[in-house]
Amino acid sequence: MVNFILVPGARLGAWAWDDVVPHLREAGHGVHPLTLSGLAEKQGLPAGQQTHVQDIVDEVVRLDLHEVVLVGHSYAGVPAGQAAQRIGDRLEHTVFLDSSLPADGESFAGEWPELEASLARNDGFWPPAPAAHFEGHDLTEQQIARIVAHATPHPGRTLTEPAVLSGPLTDLKATYVLCAAAGEEPDDDVAQLVADGHWRLVRMDTGHWPMFSRPRELAQVLLDAAGE
Repeated sequence: MVNFILVPGARLGAWAWDDVVPHLREAGHGVHPLTLSGLAEKQGLPAGQQTHVQDIVDEVVRLDLHEVVLVGHSYAGVPAGQAAQRIGDRLEHTVFLDSSLPADGESFAGEWPELEASLARNDGFWPPAPAAHFEGHDLTEQQIARIVAHATPHPGRTLTEPAVLSGPLTDLKATYVLCAAAGEEPDDDVAQLVADGHWRLVRMDTGHWPMFSRPRELAQVLLDAAGE
């Protein structure tokens, strides 16, 4: 048995994994979806980038988890990659789910110059995206409505504070899950990690939110990663 810690991307909470959790539990594993500080039911808690890293580490310690498979979706790849380096031999595998990767001394917002302008216009928060943002991602109207209804503003300091790595990402045993149409390739940094034999690449022919669009298929991808 392994213990999955499922960390959702920006603006989302633990609820985003509701359709995935049953499939992992049916396979006999521990499953722990996590809401990061300042989001969903934890709105109002102050949070910076290192707060989110500590959220993940604290969950592992609080529950005394071992054989951990740490899954970070989208934005959450940044804190998850840092946390993976800090939980030591409790970690079994890391899954970066169509996510950004942490780079020492760099922030998530560094990849998106327009993001800082959005934070300035919205009192330091990244506002929830409109329904149109999710079109073309293999989602039904009902699924889009669900995301829009439950998404919450994302605390800006988590996006602008730099990542702090204790070593190279090549030291992690990891899988990168690329959610894209056939023929699309991963970013250069991911492609290099895969080409050098450090990480495994798995492709899902779906949009950026597979926990909604393909929950059963995503659960199988995660189970396969855990079995490596």
